[in-house]
Amino acid sequence: LLPARLKKGEFHMSFKTILAAGIAAASFAGLAAAQDWSLQPTFGTVNLNSGFTPDPYTVAITAGGTIEASNLSSSCRGMIANAPDFRLNFSAGSLPLYISAYSSADTTLVVNGPDGSWYCNDDTNGLDPALAWGSPESGQYDIWIGTYGTNSDLASSTLHISELHD
Repeated sequence: LLPARLKKGEFHMSFKTILAAGIAAASFAGLAAAQDWSLQPTFGTVNLNSGFTPDPYTVAITAGGTIEASNLSSSCRGMIANAPDFRLNFSAGSLPLYISAYSSADTTLVVNGPDGSWYCNDDTNGLDPALAWGSPESGQYDIWIGTYGTNSDLASSTLHISELHD
């Protein structure tokens, strides 16, 4: 039975409005869990110009996090943090750019490039991930190293940034 103050159509419309609002709120909640490239990187930032030395530039990073990288794209794998692990501000030249990670654990790689696109890799070099740009763009590369496993898995890893093939 409907309350006396509401007509049948009014209740139905009210229910649809509430349902639509709930679906919209759930959709936005999913977006809030995505990686936030605007946050300060956990393990630092470097500015590199083409021809940098030493090559490779390396950084020790604890890989892993609590967010499924597959939320970004079906081609992404692993568990990553919300904030980037590392930020590369790169001034490109005529050389390619290689970003890779090395660990005794199974790691994955997620990069948000200067063009705003997400680039992901898993298991290029055994269980180690690597990405390559033949003609890289200049700009900001935000980098996450993930772990392949549960969200409690963290792993010591080394990030390599190079213009020479690793």
